[in-house]
Amino acid sequence: MKKYKIQTTPFVVPTTDGKTIKEHFGLATDGNKEISIAHMIAPPGWSEPFQTPEFDEFTFIIKGKKQFVIENETVVLEAGQSIKVYKNTKIQYSNPFTEPCEYLAICTPAFSMDLVNRESE
Repeated sequence: MKKYKIQTTPFVVPTTDGKTIKEHFGLATDGNKEISIAHMIAPPGWSEPFQTPEFDEFTFIIKGKKQFVIENETVVLEAGQSIKVYKNTKIQYSNPFTEPCEYLAICTPAFSMDLVNRESE
């Protein structure tokens, strides 16, 4: 048995907001409840409703910029920067900029719709 797994077919999460989400490891891909790793591209003008996730989320920006509204404080990250947002923190993610934002998101435990706690839009 191999002691590693190379992911060549990530799960493409269906979206209706123009965002590309490819989960490489996590609940949807391999049933892992402890961690999820996803490659994402948020188009210009994209945003999500506020949420209060029951997981820590690490974000690393590859290209572009991404805006975070964290408990009423606005933070903007650029390529090469990263952030850890602790679980049970109210947050809104968005890309109000004119260029797409490409980034990696790592959640512990793994991202789950049951744990994200999104508010109604």
